[in-house]
Amino acid sequence: MPPRPEEENFIRRRAKSVTQAEEIQQIEAKVRHSQPDKPCHKPRDSLFSWASGFRNFSGLINWAFLLLFMGSVRLFLENLIKYGIRVDPQQWFTVLLDDAAGRHHHFHPSLILLIFTSVPVMFCLLIEKGLHQEVIPNRVGMTAHVVNLMVLVLTPIVALQLYPSYFSLVGASVVCFAYSVIFLKLWSYVHVNSWCREDYQLNTVNKTNVRRQSLSVNKYALSNGKKPPISPPSLNSLVHYPQNLNIRDISYFILAPTLCYELNFPRTDRIRKRFLVKRVLELLVGMQVMASLFQQWIIPCVKNSLIPFSNMDVAKATERLLKLAIPNHLLWLIFFYLMFHSALNVVGELLHFADRNFYSDWWNANNIDTFWRNWNFPVHQWAVRHLYCPLLKLGFKRGSATFFVFFTSAFFHEYMVSVPLRTFKVYAFMGMMFQIPLSVLCHKIEKKFGPPWGNIIVWSSLIMSHPLCIMTYYHDYIITHFGKRLLEEFSSL
Repeated sequence: MPPRPEEENFIRRRAKSVTQAEEIQQIEAKVRHSQPDKPCHKPRDSLFSWASGFRNFSGLINWAFLLLFMGSVRLFLENLIKYGIRVDPQQWFTVLLDDAAGRHHHFHPSLILLIFTSVPVMFCLLIEKGLHQEVIPNRVGMTAHVVNLMVLVLTPIVALQLYPSYFSLVGASVVCFAYSVIFLKLWSYVHVNSWCREDYQLNTVNKTNVRRQSLSVNKYALSNGKKPPISPPSLNSLVHYPQNLNIRDISYFILAPTLCYELNFPRTDRIRKRFLVKRVLELLVGMQVMASLFQQWIIPCVKNSLIPFSNMDVAKATERLLKLAIPNHLLWLIFFYLMFHSALNVVGELLHFADRNFYSDWWNANNIDTFWRNWNFPVHQWAVRHLYCPLLKLGFKRGSATFFVFFTSAFFHEYMVSVPLRTFKVYAFMGMMFQIPLSVLCHKIEKKFGPPWGNIIVWSSLIMSHPLCIMTYYHDYIITHFGKRLLEEFSSL
């Protein structure tokens, strides 16, 4: 809509006045510079003011990294002088191959439990076949799936409680991690097949196939002498329900670096050998570095924090917490890289799995919500696809659906910590549930003070929460399994 005449005149006057003001300022500046006092001042903001527009702080970043490096070297030298060289590769094999009591077994119990995961996987496949062939009623089949998943979760708990001395801490942790991953995979497998089964039954009743109708555009294009948008060979290679209900398909999904099931995963054409060798070397070197840091730095720090933490000496416990924070955070960063970049890319390369979006730029997260979405994308994708969106479709509000997502995440965090330690506390669970109010706090601070302050809170929570969790669980583990007598021995040293 064109402006009215009076509005147009006002705009012209306004533009003219602004232009005249700029011309006056330029004339005044020229007059000032022509004076014999040789003026050197002009209107400017300080560089640290946001209004200055200055953003190049790379030198300060280098300075901060240099200080951090020097502080880390000092702590490393202090640890080396105080404890000597504690790195012992022989202990790594002892922890991996022996049980908690130091006895050797022909068959490692952790390996047996890992092999046993094939039982609930095959049982899940049999149930799905029975549901497709209508041998098993839908309600009975869903009940069987629920029981199968519950048995899957309870198996490590029962085994570790009945035979606690047969499992090392590392072996028990690997078992709980593997069982948690398979639980999420089977949940997705059941969920996706239920969608496909409903669509298949609907098409059978209507005597039509929706998928084939959508793909028949190629035949239409060929009949009109046009090039089809998708080549017929690729269409013929697509898997349709119930062709996916076989051992090969479910085995590939269990091994694939994803938690979300599909009938047709994106695949690569070849294995990049140079890329694969790089990732394998990263794994080998990185695992050695992690084990060395753990032996040399983490174990002494955790042991020294036991007495101050038990006596509730706030000053000493805080000092131990800060001392543990640096090596623990470094260990966590190395674990992230090895897990989400090296290991998952190795598996993806070997299986020709093309979707390598395992993480995003979580380090730039301005609030805790963004961090949890970006740092572990497979879990985030599973939570949105199989928990958050289905809850919204059932009528739940966004806040309630978010609560259930964090509740599920908190349960598995606690499961993977408490079960191997056989110390059933709720520290990890409460830590994950605390992310909800922390998210609200991050959003308020980000809105009031700007995104950089939200990012600072995210980093602070990551750096400080992990060593605090380690100290609390280690203290309770000692109290539960060794009693206060060991605390008295530590305090006498």
